Amino acid sequence: MSSASQTASDFRHTSVLLDGAVDTLVHQTDGVYLDGTFGRGGHSRLILSRLDENGRLLAMDRDPQAIAAADDIDDARFSITRREFARLGEYAKELGLHGKLAGVLLDVGVSSPQLDDPERGFSFMRNGPLDMRMDPTQGESAADFLARASETDIAHVFKTLGEERFGKRLARAVVTRRAEKPFTHTLDLAEVLKAAHPAWEKGRHPATKAFQGLRIHLNGELDQLDAALEAALEALAPGGHLVVISFHSLEDRRVKRFIRHHVRGDTDLPRGVPIRDDQINRRLEALNKGVRPSEDEVAQNPRARSAVMRAAKKRG
Repeated sequence: MSSASQTASDFRHTSVLLDGAVDTLVHQTDGVYLDGTFGRGGHSRLILSRLDENGRLLAMDRDPQAIAAADDIDDARFSITRREFARLGEYAKELGLHGKLAGVLLDVGVSSPQLDDPERGFSFMRNGPLDMRMDPTQGESAADFLARASETDIAHVFKTLGEERFGKRLARAVVTRRAEKPFTHTLDLAEVLKAAHPAWEKGRHPATKAFQGLRIHLNGELDQLDAALEAALEALAPGGHLVVISFHSLEDRRVKRFIRHHVRGDTDLPRGVPIRDDQINRRLEALNKGVRPSEDEVAQNPRARSAVMRAAKKRG
């Protein structure tokens, strides 16, 4: 089946930490919630089932296939827009709901349908065009980046964003090979990375981290996450819940640091200056210390293994 004839429903997606995330998010059944990463709608559908007739759910995604998947939801309480989650504040303002949201959910990273569709170019296990863009109509593809980037820049992407300790060595292999023939497909790149990698980890393909780094770079994922966290804090109503599911350490560290900063409040005040607790500007209250999937969930969905859910409540 070609990409042109496939629909958004052709690739299955199992939402990670589904019940736990929605249980934490929905604390008032008549509230307005925002799912910043609709994906294939697993979280959104469960959120809607928890709301009464006065509740409402806004959803977002920058992937056109995700937007197509939302056509299946026939519910007057639901609306969706195509844009990246960093712009959630803009969306809430357009609807007159900025500062009024009861909860914001962010399920960060790549989805199973994106990985499983070879035409999207995310996977080193399936051959397809070397793309990796979550919105294929925007930005630079992986093939274009690898064709023009310097060895230093490629090494930075592999090492810093992919957390690949042999990033320099793999980048050198990429630059050496592209001089003979440009990279256009995923398995070609994966084979070059595999051959150049000196220390394979058991149970992990040697191209895993380099592919992760490329994906994060091309989609600006860390900058998007930082912007989305700040926007969510402003868009929430007092008492509103922020729930974030992340899948690797770079994301989780950012979420953990963001919540911790706003739980502590202003900590750079001069010593000895008398100040009341309500002047410290503590804006969040942590709701958990990081929840991971159960063994049963990991057994059913191995991609859930690295997931971490963190949640906080906006102070009044």
